[in-house]
Amino acid sequence: MSEVLVITPVKNSVESTLECAQAIADSSYPVKHIIFNDFSSEETKEKLEGAKGKIGYQLIHLEDITDTPSPNYKLVLQMAQKEALRLGLPLIVVESDVIIKKNTISEMIEFLKKSPKSGLIGAITVGEDGKVNFPYLKFKSSKESVIKTHRSLSFCCTLFSPSFLGKYNFMDLDDTKDWYDTFMSKKAVEEGFENFVLMKTPVLHRPHGSRPWKLLKYSNPFKYYFLKFWKGRDKI
Repeated sequence: MSEVLVITPVKNSVESTLECAQAIADSSYPVKHIIFNDFSSEETKEKLEGAKGKIGYQLIHLEDITDTPSPNYKLVLQMAQKEALRLGLPLIVVESDVIIKKNTISEMIEFLKKSPKSGLIGAITVGEDGKVNFPYLKFKSSKESVIKTHRSLSFCCTLFSPSFLGKYNFMDLDDTKDWYDTFMSKKAVEEGFENFVLMKTPVLHRPHGSRPWKLLKYSNPFKYYFLKFWKGRDKI
């Protein structure tokens, strides 16, 4: 019996996605895992279809639901909230460039049980070297085991508490945005909840593996900012 709903939005990057999915399947905590394929290539679609039975995830192709071009994070969050509320389960987003550990989910759930006022609970992200990396670099020198934060939460690996899911309707999310990490963090606090980052629950993060075009920020910043502002990508 599943005790938490885990979702992974996907736009290509199929090899990292399958590695992410296998790590979720190997979790010590019973989960229902849904991958939302957001208009990936046909090759990615075929590989995701081919692996779903072996790994054990549900696969939803957003092209069967909407004509809106990727990114469709708002729709993914809305569908996930509806399903989590239907099942009466916490919701965890694990993005496709993140690899969790066997005990990651159980540690997040245990923290939730001890902190009933939690809105969002994030697992700290680290690189292959084990050091804190993007998007939590501001916490890299912290010696605390748990950090309370108002807005510094990313959806890399983040739990949404059932209480928060039941209080804020994701249908009210702003249509003009692409990503909702900062907005949701602030909204949880506005609704009377507390947000935390678990510094002793590290997950491997390969930054921008789920959105390779964002690597242009380092290799070709002019092109990155052209796409970001002129083409209206990456609105937060």
